[in-house]
Amino acid sequence: MVLRSHFQIRKLGLPSLSGGPRLKYLKLPMVLFALVILVGCERTAFQDAQGETLDWDELRGQWVVVNYWAEWCKPCLEEIPELNALDETEKATVLGVNFDGITGQALRDVGAKMDIRFRMLAEDPGPELGWKLPVGLPASYVVTPEGELLEARFGPQTKEGLLELMQ
Repeated sequence: MVLRSHFQIRKLGLPSLSGGPRLKYLKLPMVLFALVILVGCERTAFQDAQGETLDWDELRGQWVVVNYWAEWCKPCLEEIPELNALDETEKATVLGVNFDGITGQALRDVGAKMDIRFRMLAEDPGPELGWKLPVGLPASYVVTPEGELLEARFGPQTKEGLLELMQ
């Protein structure tokens, strides 16, 4: 039943939310409680290069490497085969972020040209996750199975080096 007026609320014997003396001291705690509930239900999600939604919380329980790369970055190109190999293991998921902010078909085209086989994000997850934009490339942010940032690494990485960090 939807209550549409102050009269209907009074008729049912429910306290008014308009400032009656019974709720004077309960309004603020009720509002704060509602905000806590809403914030607790908020999920972190990102768009990938294919237009699909990636729910960050679904990655819990596994290692994640978020790699920042650019087409003009020679060391980025050199490490891509290593990241492809890491992503093919059961140990970790690799997510790629284009440093230059390329999106849509252009991102898919550049990813194909560079032979990126791991999932590419269409947006930078850093601001949402509290990370700063890397100052150098390539940059790899290693996230634990609990969802905590373990380490940010700069320069080309190897599959073995990243797996060793995950021990």
